[in-house]
Amino acid sequence: MPTSDSNRRKLSGKVALVTGGAKRLGRAVALHLAREGADVVVHFNSSASEAHEVVTQITSLGRRAMSVPADLAKKSDIDELFASATKEFGRLDILINNASNFLHADFASITEEIWDAALDVNLKAPFFCSQAAAPLLKKTNGVIINLSDVAGFLGWTRYIPHSVSKAGVIMLTRVLAKALAPEIRVNAIAPGTITMPGDPPDLAADFIKRAPLQRTGTTEDVIAAISFLVNSPFITGEVLLLDGGRTL
Repeated sequence: MPTSDSNRRKLSGKVALVTGGAKRLGRAVALHLAREGADVVVHFNSSASEAHEVVTQITSLGRRAMSVPADLAKKSDIDELFASATKEFGRLDILINNASNFLHADFASITEEIWDAALDVNLKAPFFCSQAAAPLLKKTNGVIINLSDVAGFLGWTRYIPHSVSKAGVIMLTRVLAKALAPEIRVNAIAPGTITMPGDPPDLAADFIKRAPLQRTGTTEDVIAAISFLVNSPFITGEVLLLDGGRTL
């Protein structure tokens, strides 16, 4: 295993932007990238206090950080997000399209509002974030990592818009990898259930029954996968299933 010092050197001088970086998985990813040496832009929508806490933690590690609000359902907000990041840091090396919603609705109760909310945040936003980031990432031979999940492979009938949006992220990853090569690599991670301290115990029960490894994923599992993809210069267009074998 690499030492913590070598980890910090890996991303020294680089800048990362993490959408949904104020809470849960996004927070863990933002802090991890900072520990590896990156300066970090922490995007948030309504979680201003949590985003401020993440920025404080990152600066305590000796890295630069800023938090920027944006409603990712609006392209104008996305454009402002990247304009702010560019003004502050002048470069971008890593884009993590993490922000997502998880909207439950049975088939008959799916409304146009639910459909649009799922597709706008989960699929449209990663595209327009990638589009806004591309001019910066081309200059640094940067990387985009999208967050899909196993719903994009399995299809969940109580989460149809979500499943469709995450399947779209898988194809988006593949077409962006071709469109942005050779300067920019684009990959994705498709986690299964990821649990964190404080989550209700029954959250993971069904997943554990169905996964051959008989456990849920952790933030450490996701972070390891992101580090692998960030530091693998010959991988692009891949979707890494991180599901303990659930899709088997």
